[in-house]
Amino acid sequence: MRGPEAAPSSPLARERGECTRRPLCGTLIPMSRQETAQSPVRPGQEISVTVHGLGSSGEGVARYEGLTIFVPGGAPGDRLLARVAEVKKNYARAALVAVEEPSPDRVAPPCPVVAECGGCQLQHIAYGAQLRLKRQQVVDALERLGKLSGVTVHPTLGMEDPWHYRNKAQFPVGWRSGRVIAGFFAPGTHRIVDIEQCDIQHPLGNRIMAEVKALAGRYGVRIYDERTHTGVLRHVLARVGRGTGEAMAVLVTNGPDFPHGEVIARELMARIPALVSVVQNINPARTNVVLGRESRVLAGRGHITDYIGDLKFNISPVSFFQVNPAQTEVLYGKALEYAGLTGGETVVDLYCGIGTISLFLARQCREVIGIEWVEEAVADARENARRNEVHNARFIAGDAAVEMPRLAEEGVRADVIVLDPPRKGCDEPVLEAIAAVAPRRVVYVSCNPASLARDLGRLAGMGYRTVEVQPVDMFPHTAHVECVARVERVDG
Repeated sequence: MRGPEAAPSSPLARERGECTRRPLCGTLIPMSRQETAQSPVRPGQEISVTVHGLGSSGEGVARYEGLTIFVPGGAPGDRLLARVAEVKKNYARAALVAVEEPSPDRVAPPCPVVAECGGCQLQHIAYGAQLRLKRQQVVDALERLGKLSGVTVHPTLGMEDPWHYRNKAQFPVGWRSGRVIAGFFAPGTHRIVDIEQCDIQHPLGNRIMAEVKALAGRYGVRIYDERTHTGVLRHVLARVGRGTGEAMAVLVTNGPDFPHGEVIARELMARIPALVSVVQNINPARTNVVLGRESRVLAGRGHITDYIGDLKFNISPVSFFQVNPAQTEVLYGKALEYAGLTGGETVVDLYCGIGTISLFLARQCREVIGIEWVEEAVADARENARRNEVHNARFIAGDAAVEMPRLAEEGVRADVIVLDPPRKGCDEPVLEAIAAVAPRRVVYVSCNPASLARDLGRLAGMGYRTVEVQPVDMFPHTAHVECVARVERVDG
């Protein structure tokens, strides 16, 4: 997802720009009389269930007298005592009370606030089992939502060390019991879970968060209160260059006034030698969006530098950049393999963002044309091509459904189309435009197996066959899984 980011409950949801508003599983929600009459359970009832799978949000899935029960914190194979919290016509949600018999794959999560934070939905499951479950999530989506059969789904590509991989963190800041706190929002709320560190964040990100808390308290910085829309400091955003070791701190304020801001910035850089940029971002709006439109450099420079492979990228406070660069190389490498380039192809890269995939592909084809509707991202893509001396990539700002037919009218023939859409997937006109251009191969990169399966099912009705899908674990210990699909034209 590219563009403004919301302030939701988990590190990954925050990165995707989602805002989760589901009722908490501990909240009792009254049923209608009809639901009460039809359901075998009621709010407040304690039931014993065996977990047989995982839901799309990482919750355990069980059955009770034929009714599907979702239990956050459950692992497949667990026998659980759960308290029913919410009842719907076809399912219920329940809170975990006790593990009566643990799954062989259940482990002790290292994070002391994992249940309260909710950001790492799978820390209680052994990493190898996480990879198997994520593959199964993809298989189920393809079969049930895409109505596809015969597709090879490879084992999920995981990390050797699935910790401290995130190069970006956004911490909401609050005030509680006379001190500054920072962490993540509890699921479905805007209540901040105060943390000392997050085990999936880069250590520099945790260090920045801790030092800002200390300095904000020392200098008496007024902390933002979203209920009254008063105070100054709203969020701390930390970015780290994995390949360079450079770090950036972004202090998001409720307006342009930031007493002691420059002093705090200089002290931050003195305390953290890797910090090369401290930026004030101004966001005066009543909104869940974390970043505002205006940024000011308080100390150092306005960007950090990082690499994907040997490609170099400048990253500003608002730049979209993959949060797990190590696995990004794995993901892009698989996309390059599925593209099957021989050097003479024209590749069209839809939803190209700042050009990361485009530049990866450009070295092994004749030409890459990137299309992206966000003009600022297109400007970044052009600059990234210049910086990396890639001369056979060009970028167009516009709607893919409009620009692809226009390219065809100009005589451009797309041999391969690569697309990496937002989490919601592709709009129908984009898929229709792909089919009309008739590339011999489509490489679909997705962060959501459900929308991927839906779109692959649509492409199947347009003359394309999904050959194989490679899941890649970009976000260990969370329920999210990235995929690359190889799709071939049936008559190609």
